[in-house]
Amino acid sequence: MLVTRRNFLQTAAVGATGVALVAHSPAQGGPETPPAKKGRIKQSLAWWCFARGGVAPEQLIKEAAAIGYASIEMGPREYWDRIREAGMAIAIVGGHRSLTDGLNRRENHDRIEDELLKNIELAVQYEIPSLICFSGNRRGLSDEEGIEITAEGLSRVAQAAEEKGVTLCLELLNSKVNHPDYQCDHTWWGVEVCKRVNSPAVKLLYDIYHMQIMEGDLIRTIRNNIQYIAHFHTAGNPGRRDLDEEQEIYYPAVMRAIAETGYQGYVGHEFVPKGDPLEALRRAFALCDV
Repeated sequence: MLVTRRNFLQTAAVGATGVALVAHSPAQGGPETPPAKKGRIKQSLAWWCFARGGVAPEQLIKEAAAIGYASIEMGPREYWDRIREAGMAIAIVGGHRSLTDGLNRRENHDRIEDELLKNIELAVQYEIPSLICFSGNRRGLSDEEGIEITAEGLSRVAQAAEEKGVTLCLELLNSKVNHPDYQCDHTWWGVEVCKRVNSPAVKLLYDIYHMQIMEGDLIRTIRNNIQYIAHFHTAGNPGRRDLDEEQEIYYPAVMRAIAETGYQGYVGHEFVPKGDPLEALRRAFALCDV
């Protein structure tokens, strides 16, 4: 499943229950009005996780809009117009190829610059606010070397991104379970890259699942670094599955902390559902609608 996500980003970019259930009032014998959505968190879903299990693309788009999702992200380009026609945004897509061969190698900079510049133009066309970027694997690089080189690579396109109003989001991933040797695996590392570039167009994709594995202390870290975060991802830990009571992250508290910072970006659900994908989307939306 992880390979599916990795391959998808390389190809697509370049080139609690209750929302859907009807309660009955004993006094009146009829359906109650569903609770109003709070909407403090703009929720998104990652296409690759949910366009599976027999769910047709058109059905996924229709149901996501009906649930209240503000975005579908990382979807195939052939569906971008349909997503927008359904009233949703495309919050983020991949900005360049190769998660493992990324910005921490100077020999990759020419390629990545070209890919990012092309995808910045595509993002403008479809009003996509952010593009995902990757540090790449360490392969023996020290933290300082990796930070310096990654910042150099992002600096090459930061001004173009600023001028077009697109944010380049360096993704934080765990190197313990899913992405061995990936270098941008701690918040401080990604923040230091952002500081070196010193551009409002270069921020982080803070993946809550990945950072729970590497660091924990989620709420404090988010509060202290929110100025460097432009996008969030969710998933249950361990297992990268549903945001349920069998995993260890208490998402309502994390979502409240995010909302209380005044964050205006998107929170994208990037977990692999255990059962029916649409029901998983309903439960995740209700849980995170704080």
